[in-house]
Amino acid sequence: MEEMEEELKCPVCGSFYREPIILPCSHNLCQACARNILVQTPEAESPQSRRASGSAASDYDYLDLDKMSLYSEADSGYGSYGGFASAPTTPCQKSPNGVRVFPPAAPLPPPPPSALAPPPPPRSACLTCPQCHRSLGLDERGLRGFPRNRLLEAVIDRYQQGRAAALRCQLCEKAPKEAAVMCEQCDVFYCEPCRLRCHPPRGPLAKHRLVPPAQGRVSRRLSPRKISTCTDHELENHSMYCVQCKSPVCYQCLEEGKHSSHEVKALGAMWKLHKSQLSQALNGLSDRAKEAKEFLVQLRNMVQQIQENSVEFEACLVAQCDALIDALNRRKAQLLSRVNKEHEHKLKVVRDQISHCTVKLRQTTGLMEYCLEVIKENDPSGFLQISDALIRRVHLTEDQWGKGTLTPRMTTDFDLNLDNAPLLQSIHQLDFVQMKVSSPVPAPPILQLEECCTHNNSATLSWKQPPLSTVQVEGYILELDDGNGGQFREVYVGKETMCTVDGLHFNSTYSARVKAFNKTGVSPYSKTLVLQTSEVDIKKMVAVAWFSFDPSSAHADIIFSNDNLTVTCNSYDDRVVLGKTGFSKGLHYWELSIDRYDNHPDPAFGVARIDVLKDAMLGKDDKAWAMYVDNNRSWFMHNNSHTNRTEGGITKGATVGVLLDLTRRTLTFSINEDQQGPVAFENLEGLFFPAVSLNRNVQVTLHTGLPVPEFYASRSAMQ
Repeated sequence: MEEMEEELKCPVCGSFYREPIILPCSHNLCQACARNILVQTPEAESPQSRRASGSAASDYDYLDLDKMSLYSEADSGYGSYGGFASAPTTPCQKSPNGVRVFPPAAPLPPPPPSALAPPPPPRSACLTCPQCHRSLGLDERGLRGFPRNRLLEAVIDRYQQGRAAALRCQLCEKAPKEAAVMCEQCDVFYCEPCRLRCHPPRGPLAKHRLVPPAQGRVSRRLSPRKISTCTDHELENHSMYCVQCKSPVCYQCLEEGKHSSHEVKALGAMWKLHKSQLSQALNGLSDRAKEAKEFLVQLRNMVQQIQENSVEFEACLVAQCDALIDALNRRKAQLLSRVNKEHEHKLKVVRDQISHCTVKLRQTTGLMEYCLEVIKENDPSGFLQISDALIRRVHLTEDQWGKGTLTPRMTTDFDLNLDNAPLLQSIHQLDFVQMKVSSPVPAPPILQLEECCTHNNSATLSWKQPPLSTVQVEGYILELDDGNGGQFREVYVGKETMCTVDGLHFNSTYSARVKAFNKTGVSPYSKTLVLQTSEVDIKKMVAVAWFSFDPSSAHADIIFSNDNLTVTCNSYDDRVVLGKTGFSKGLHYWELSIDRYDNHPDPAFGVARIDVLKDAMLGKDDKAWAMYVDNNRSWFMHNNSHTNRTEGGITKGATVGVLLDLTRRTLTFSINEDQQGPVAFENLEGLFFPAVSLNRNVQVTLHTGLPVPEFYASRSAMQ
């Protein structure tokens, strides 16, 4: 197969034919190569015109060929041997298959400005076969007029498949890869990874010649036992060995080259010595390989043993857990027995009381019936004889009913409270002995008073471990009470040593404490710290709350400036931004000044929950209570319900006020300090954040910590 390889290559590019076409001269070309060597010639210079005019120029005039310049549509350097006789001479090169190839001609200098260039003659396509040099003219179909050689394509495909299957790397241990190169000196085919690993291009190996696998197979077949020659002197064979350079050399290297002053030894002796050294090294490597095989057997046995031990350990663990469950079930049965005894006891006491009360009630009823019959007696003397005794008996019976007889002797509640906290903690701490961390419980943290503070209705607390404590801490638990001396509740669990708690009540006193924990357990609590949130300003009748807009919760289209007090938007759609502070009780008032108002948009102002929709007008959902206003009128909106249309709008420079009275649970709006419409919303309860929705036509600035407007202060005074 190697003998036919050259017959399957294009004479222009030197590679296997790709999409070959058959020329009229029966030679083949790649379609791309034919396109590259195609040239445009004047009509007068085309082969047809030359033949028609009886020109004496021959297709095989090599003297003229060297004087022709070559023009190609792609400037590829390949071309035909037809052209203009007056073109400048261009040096030629050879393609991989020996075909002469001309580089693209240099552009002609432009004519002088005064010269009038004649119109260019009409041009036609011309192609010259690079093998027989026959000039071929193309008709209007161009290269499509030449038939495609599909048989040659099939032969090339079959040849390449067979060559790829045969040329494999000789050093791959499993599934040899396709060979990338062959070393002529080593006579070995290498894939790319094996070449980099076993034949690096450095040292003596750098002088080895690497050839493509196909060429290497041809050279191996032609010279199966090639005699090694010197790389510096190709006509000399290696005869000595340079000890310093560790490479074979020839006599000429010793006389003229750089090895003249080096120590050399006989090539045969060094060959035997190195073979002996390599054999000894291979013996050592063989021992290591044998040990590696034994080690692999040991590892495989360990895998099997691990699987068996895992099954045994899982069974033991299941048995232990089942034993714990059985013990818990037995204890459960004992506790249920106690509950049943208590149940029976309560029922017995209540039933005895029912029986006793029933007997007494029956006696009382009989006495009442007898007394009623006596009262019906018409004989005064007979009545008076027994009336005193009956009166005493009635009083005695009444006294008996009044001595706790009508009070239940037993409650319906079971005074049994199962203390399962220690058991649950033990279950959570249930672990394998070898996995337990043998460390003590952490020491109680220390609150850093200089860093603990309050701002508005937020509290910031900071703590640290004792300086001399070396116990590992996995996290902390921060607890606050409800602001009224109630129970503590967890507000933070994590590894950080600082936490800010938002949404607290204004003018409230909170107690805070913190504890640490690790795998062993939980530390005692730190000392309790008392914090006071912002007080209510009596003169202003509002809770003093200074806040700004919150970039973290706002829509991405909101633009902030002026320390987050001024906002606008880069979208034509309404976007929502919230304030940083939330309110749950007290009286709060803030204003928003209109810095810019273009094209009469409808901004909305009000309050909202933290999870309000951020990409719609405020009030479209049930999480916001708002007033939206244009330049003429306003409406109140909640859950997309519009109410209370009121005349009067806003312009640039106007001020919109929002008054949230959580004492009366109302929300009121004002424009330029005058109340806008009635009370907007009532029965508000929960945590509310100041909110605004606007688009790019509006810019507003927030003003906080303001006194209550006069219209509301006078109304509060009257009430």
